[in-house]
Amino acid sequence: MLGLCLWVFGSGAAWAADTNKGGQIYATHCASCHGASGISVMPNAPNFAHGESMMQPDPVIAASIRNGINAMPAFQGILSDSDIMNVVVYLRSLN
Repeated sequence: MLGLCLWVFGSGAAWAADTNKGGQIYATHCASCHGASGISVMPNAPNFAHGESMMQPDPVIAASIRNGINAMPAFQGILSDSDIMNVVVYLRSLN
């Protein structure tokens, strides 16, 4: 029982994230490079459907979205922190 309580209360922002909203944001801002199903259509863009890009913890993935990485632009100021977490949870659903 204690383990369940720790899991529920320790889940943080991802617990409150909305996969459907994350999917809508992904379709608008991410799918043109990362593909509608998470299989990239742009060279060197990570394949989210294969899982290798999703081995990082949520805060690291969120920071990449927020700050940009390589050719990907930063979404800080475009997406809220909750929108970014919604996208992270959606990305995890692609696996």
